[in-house]
Order: sequence, then structure tokens, then C-alpha cells
Amino acid sequence: MEQSKKMKWYTLAFMAFSTVWGFGNVMNGFVYFNGIQVIFSWILMFALYFVPYALMVGELGSAFKTSGGGVSSWIHETIGPKFAYYAGWTYWACHITYIASKGSGGLKALSWMVFQNGTTYDTFPTLWVQLATLAVFLIFCWVASRGLNPLKKLSTIAGTSMFVMSILYILMMFAAPAINPGGGYVSMDFSLGNLIPKFNLGYFTSLSILVFAVGGCEKISPYVNKVENPSKGFPKGMVALAVMVMVCAILGTIAMGMMFDPAVINESPETFNSYVSNGAYWSFQKLGQYYGVGNLLLIIYAACNMIGQFSVLVLSIDAPLRMLLDNENARQFIPSGLLKKNKYGAYVNGIWMIVILSGSIILIQSFVPGAATVLAQLTKLNSVTMPLRYLWVFAAYIALRKSLNKFNPEYKFTKNQGLAFLAGGWCFFVTAICCLMGMYVEGDLFLTAMNVITPFVLTALGLILPIIKKNEKTNA
Repeated sequence: MEQSKKMKWYTLAFMAFSTVWGFGNVMNGFVYFNGIQVIFSWILMFALYFVPYALMVGELGSAFKTSGGGVSSWIHETIGPKFAYYAGWTYWACHITYIASKGSGGLKALSWMVFQNGTTYDTFPTLWVQLATLAVFLIFCWVASRGLNPLKKLSTIAGTSMFVMSILYILMMFAAPAINPGGGYVSMDFSLGNLIPKFNLGYFTSLSILVFAVGGCEKISPYVNKVENPSKGFPKGMVALAVMVMVCAILGTIAMGMMFDPAVINESPETFNSYVSNGAYWSFQKLGQYYGVGNLLLIIYAACNMIGQFSVLVLSIDAPLRMLLDNENARQFIPSGLLKKNKYGAYVNGIWMIVILSGSIILIQSFVPGAATVLAQLTKLNSVTMPLRYLWVFAAYIALRKSLNKFNPEYKFTKNQGLAFLAGGWCFFVTAICCLMGMYVEGDLFLTAMNVITPFVLTALGLILPIIKKNEKTNA
């Protein structure tokens, strides 16, 4: 590519920022880490995890610039085809819990649009809500099975608008006291003693929420070699990304601290779950009240979120499945029954597998008391399962550095081999330990069991399929 056509480092930074960051990350951090105390944890997470993670992704993308940047292709090149299948399987399996949460999230957003409050939806019987969620899920599975993805284009629009509203929230909230001095804002204590969190069991079992929030930057790896002077431009872009995300996390947290009192959030488990479920909507509802526009901002946010949730639901049913089953390196370990396509080109049996697995999670939660509790549980479950795919990124990086002469990436995170292995091992350890600790939820045996059983079942299924395929070849 000619130099004139290559992107600037700051273009990459903004592209990555809109991909990695979202308003929900700020809300979850604020709720789970006692308000503005999360600032301390955000800074640690960015410095000790996110920055090295992003720079390692840059090196992997640079080494395998012709492979499209997929994690399974990195594993295939550095470790081998069978582990590449496991990496692809992990990426797909993580989306099973994610898919189960998108239907609930979309219905929640629709409820806020219609009723403009959080109580109506939360008072519906859980069984009704979960049956409605199952119906929505099955409809979109049918849509995916027909090769139709009508919400794909809308997902880009919704994603962009949500990103814009996240930035507007911060700007408008900081301007609110000057525009409406009598808005009734919460006073915050910025003393050092109040900013340092209590390092108790609840703190460590919630760290997976932050790992989940900052993960996913491997999506931008294909652009490493499209940046001007990658060896300098890419790290500059990643450092800029980290700074932007950290600033947004901190300023967003302070903005929420002006609205919500952590003591109220932590009054009871029911109140806590309600804030996890409704906090983002209350944020825009209050913002509209400060500016005298009623529920206008709330309705806009709810509409964008509803479109975004349902769009992601369709994409999550279709895209990860195709990434797994279209991969020639993975197909040799997958039973032929799952590779069957219908006349629309959709992997129909693969979609049925999603129906069974994600549908089971939706139905199991019919026994949970309260719709708000369901959404809170799904947030926690996703924070435990989704980061498991990041483990393959760090495994690929360590394997890459062991064979550095063979691949010779244009951009290197560090020239020091010891530091490279330390960074890869450290990020692998942090991800694994946060996911393991996140499985335990104090006082909630049901959710703890669900957090343990779900990854176990999905992993076991991934191990069984190659055995079925082997027997299939033997009996052929």
C-alpha cells in the first residue's frame, strides 16, 4: 500500500475506541465497584492489562497480516490446526451466553421506550419475560436460518449513535450544574481514603466485569500494517486508545457520581440488581430532567439500544457460527452433520445447536425471581465466559515469541524476549484468574452453579466433537 493511502495513528485510535468502548462499561464499573472507587481499579486495569494486551495484539496482527487477523488463524500458524479449532470453538461458545442476554436486553430497551420506567418490566412475572425472550430468540434464529440479516446495516447506525450518546452524556452531565444549578446533584468525596476500594472477596470476584469491558481489541489487528510506520504509529495509536478509554471511564464515572449515590445502590440485592438492569436508562432519564426535555434523551437512548441489542443478536447467531464452520482448518474436527447447509446457505444444524444451548439458558432463568435479577445474572455470566476467548490471544502471543525468527513481524511490542513472555503470561494469568474468581457469587448458589456449569458444558462439547468426527472417519 502506498504511504499516502495509509491511515494516521490517530485514525486507528478513534476506530479502535468506537469498537472497544461502550456506555454500559461505565455503568457496570460504577455499580459493581462502589461508585467512584472504581476509578482506582480502572487505572490499574488500563496500565497493567489493557495497554500490554493492545500492543501484543498489534504484534500478532503485524506477524499475520495476510490471515485476516483472526485469533484461530494465529493459533493455527503458531501452535497447530487442532488448537486452532479449539480457539475457534471458544470464540463461538462464548457467544452462547451472549446470545441469551441480547434478547432480554432488547426487550428491556423496548419496555423503557414504551413505559418510560424500569418498574413495569421488572414487575412482569419472570416466566412471562423469559418466554417472550425465548420467542424473540427463536424468531431471530429463523431469520438467520433463512440467510436474512435485515438488521446488519442498522447495527452500524445503532453502534455509532450509542457511541455518540456516550460522549454526549459526559459532556452534558458536566455542563448540567451550570445550566441547572438546582438539579439536586449528589456530592462526592474525593479523599484518598474514599477512592481506595476495599480489597475483599466481593472486589476480586467482580474483576471479571472490568476484564470483559476492556477486551476485544483483537478486532482491529488487521489494520496494523495499514498504519503509517507501523513500528511507531501502531503503539502511538494504542496508547492514545488507552488514554481515551481511561479518560472516558474516569469522566463517565464522575458524571454518574453526580447522579447516583453508591449507598442507595448497595441497600439490598434487589436494589443492586435493579441498578445493573436499569442504571443506563436512569442516567439518560435524569440527564433529560436536568435539561428540561423530559424523557426525550431516554427514549432516544432506549431506541438506539433496542436496535443495537437485536442487531447484535442476529449477528451473534450468524457470524461466529460461520467463522467456526467456514474455517477449513476447523472443519476437519467437526462432525459432518453440523456442516450441513440449507438452500439459503445457512448452517441449519449449527443454528439448532444454538437454539438448544442458548434456549436452555433462557428457560433455566424462568425460575429466577424478577426480570431485573435475570439481566444482572446474565451480565455476570457474560463477564465470566466472554473473556475466556482472550486466553487464546495471549497463548498465540507467547507461541509467536518462541518462534520469532520464523514469523518476523514488522511491529514488535518489545524487543526484549523476557519482557514479552512476562507480559503474555501476566495477561493470560489475569484473564484466567479473574474469570475463575468471577464464577463465585456470594450468597447466590444458583448463579455460582450457572457460572461454573455453563463454561464446563461448552468446553466439554468442544472436546467431544473431534472424537465424534474421528469415529465418523473410522466408520466411513
